[in-house]
Amino acid sequence: MAQLNSKIHEVIVTTMADNGEAHSAPMGITEVNGHFVIQPFKPSSTYENLKNHRQCTINFTDDVRVFAGSLTGHRDWPTLPCDKIKGRYLEQALTHIELEIIDFVDGDPRTKFTGKIVNDVTHAPFRGFNRAQSAVIEAAVLTSRLSMLPVEKVQQEIGYLTIAIEKTAGDRELEAWSWLMDKIKAAGIEL
Repeated sequence: MAQLNSKIHEVIVTTMADNGEAHSAPMGITEVNGHFVIQPFKPSSTYENLKNHRQCTINFTDDVRVFAGSLTGHRDWPTLPCDKIKGRYLEQALTHIELEIIDFVDGDPRTKFTGKIVNDVTHAPFRGFNRAQSAVIEAAVLTSRLSMLPVEKVQQEIGYLTIAIEKTAGDRELEAWSWLMDKIKAAGIEL
């Protein structure tokens, strides 16, 4: 499939485990020609769940605590049953899209799952991210890659992102930010 008109979205992907438990993880996914491409790292719960279940939900949310929480052990976010697939979506999703996986290319270290839209539901309008929300998402991406990045790069990026937190963060953003900073410090990185 040619990659025409592709866009990357920072979302929460909710998959189902064999035991029926919902697993939500932050991920940058690509929208290509009306389909979504999900490329989880191996090994991961998202990879195993998609390989076994072949359905998932894409959640668009402005609650950045979900992004930070997934990386820091704060994963207890309520879900609701999907309408068209055997899956669940985040209760606080502004929009959720139910996908059926139609193609699977097993790769290393990442696998490519392509999903077609089965159902697309808007629950509330998205009014955009403020700078603090964007900073939390960027810090979450950094936190997910601590073992791959030089310490100086992490410190430099966090220093810059802190400006947005100090100027525009509300309670939810401050909570998410504190979780991420604790995780970074626990990795031995001085901030």
